[in-house]
Amino acid sequence: MLLYGVSTLYSVFLWRKGFRRDDHINYLLLLGAFALHTTSMAKRGFDLNHCPVTNLYEATTFATWTIVAVYSVVGLWPRLRFLGAFAAPVLFGVGIFALMPRLDTPGTRSTLPAAWTSAHAALLALSYGAFGLSSVAALMYLSQEHDLKFHKLQAVFSRLPPIQRLDTIAARLLVAGFALLTAGLAIGAFDLGHLENPQAYRLDPKVLWSVVVWLMYLGLILMRWKFAQGGRKFALGAIGSFAFVLLTFWGTNALSLLHHP
Repeated sequence: MLLYGVSTLYSVFLWRKGFRRDDHINYLLLLGAFALHTTSMAKRGFDLNHCPVTNLYEATTFATWTIVAVYSVVGLWPRLRFLGAFAAPVLFGVGIFALMPRLDTPGTRSTLPAAWTSAHAALLALSYGAFGLSSVAALMYLSQEHDLKFHKLQAVFSRLPPIQRLDTIAARLLVAGFALLTAGLAIGAFDLGHLENPQAYRLDPKVLWSVVVWLMYLGLILMRWKFAQGGRKFALGAIGSFAFVLLTFWGTNALSLLHHP
C-alpha cells in the first residue's frame, strides 16, 4: 500500500507535466508493489489452503491484484505505460478501503467442492480487474480527447497513446472482463443448483446484483459493436459501469445470505 501511495503521488507529477517524460519510474513502483502484493496473497492462500477469495477483503485485493498484473504486461510497451498513472489512484483508494478490519472476517465455508467455489470467485474477481483497467483506459481516452478538443499543446507533446488506440484497448479489456464474468456466473449458477433448497437464493441481493452487472456490460458491448456507439459515450459508459460496481459491491455482499451468512 505504501508503494501504491508513492505511485499515486508520482502520478500527480506526471499529470502536471503533461505526460511528456517516460513513465518507467512509476512502472517500477507498481511492479514492486505487485511483487509484494503477490507474495502477500500467495502466503495467505497457502496458510488458508485455498484460493484467497472468500471474503470482501480477499475479493477486493484479488481484483486490484488483477489490475496490476495486467498492467505489468501492458506496461512493457512504453506508449501504454501511462495507464499506471491513471490506475495508481484507483489502486491506492480501493486498497485503503480494503484494509478496514470489518472486511476481513472469516470466509464462508461452502459444502461444495473448493475448486468450484474458488474458480467462481476467482473468475469474478478477474473480471472486475479487467473492467477496472478498461475504465482506466477510458479515462485516458477522455483526457486525450479533452486536450485535443481545446487544442492544448500537451496533447501534441505528451507520450500518451492516440485516442483511437485507447478506445480499442478499453473495448477489448471490457470484452475480456465480460467473458470472465460470464464464465464465473455460469459456475456460480452450477454451484447454486447443487445447494439444498436453491430456490431460496434466487432473489438473493448478490445474485440479482450480478445479473444487473452482466446486463449492464452486455448493453455496453452491444452499444459499441451493434450500434457503433464508441468514443466518448463508450468511455463514459465504461467508467460509469465500473464506478457502479465499486460503489455497490460491498453493500450487496453484506446483504447477501448466500455470500455473507
